Amino acid sequence: MSAPAVMRLRRVRLVEVVREGEDDGARVAGPGDAGALLRAVLPTDREGFAVVHLNGRHRVIGCELVSVGSLNASIVHPREVFKGALLANASSIILGHNHPSGDPDPSEEDLGITLRLEQAGEVLGLSVLDHVIIAGERSMSFSASGLLTRGRAL
Repeated sequence: MSAPAVMRLRRVRLVEVVREGEDDGARVAGPGDAGALLRAVLPTDREGFAVVHLNGRHRVIGCELVSVGSLNASIVHPREVFKGALLANASSIILGHNHPSGDPDPSEEDLGITLRLEQAGEVLGLSVLDHVIIAGERSMSFSASGLLTRGRAL
């Protein structure tokens, strides 16, 4: 395949990923809605980290499992967290991960990565609306707990 043909394929693929004007996604009105979405995406036997992409009306335009780790750790890098949101033309994101231990309380690492992702989102112009920790049937919302420092609440 020639180089110009490959470039055309890449552009077509990018156009497919970045859709504008669609407004048929579910609306996320609060941490409960976010938790339900994240439960469907996150693994149950080991820690995972997911991102929900939202448009300006808080409608879901994408949901992505960014990282799957071990029983009690998952590697999370801002580049991976925001890549899909930028490609989807998201206005804001909701972060989520699980604690297979069943304890939804955030660790120091959870607090640190949330702050780092909030700072990165501010630079990129993407609001971090919440970070939800799923632990079995229980969950914990950074937004509801007042732990977000920059983002506007859901």
